[in-house]
Amino acid sequence: MPIHLLIVGAGGFLGAIVRYLISGWCAKACGTRFPAGTLLVNVTGSFLLALIITLLVERLLAAPEWRLFWGIGFLGAYTTFSTFAWETDALVREGSFLLAAGNIMGNVVFALIAVKLGTMLARL
Repeated sequence: MPIHLLIVGAGGFLGAIVRYLISGWCAKACGTRFPAGTLLVNVTGSFLLALIITLLVERLLAAPEWRLFWGIGFLGAYTTFSTFAWETDALVREGSFLLAAGNIMGNVVFALIAVKLGTMLARL
């Protein structure tokens, strides 16, 4: 069990750093009025989770430790659903209902599309 904690922790460490870098880049490129960084991270995280786990389980038949590293560690720290919820609530509190609805629709719809694309790509 202790090795599993280290595997998840190592993945989480790297995932959090990548999330920070991507969110910062997106804020500079797109501004901060709309939480585009969170949207980008949630969609790409959904795609990568579907792609990587499908590859590990169906194609590579990899050891369970790889799922711990990528699925729980890296992508668990990389994706930002709690941040999405907080930012959406902030938009609602400030009365930006259209932006809040766009954030909800964008994250949910694009993340589901990304899951389908990741799974399909892994199965090619």
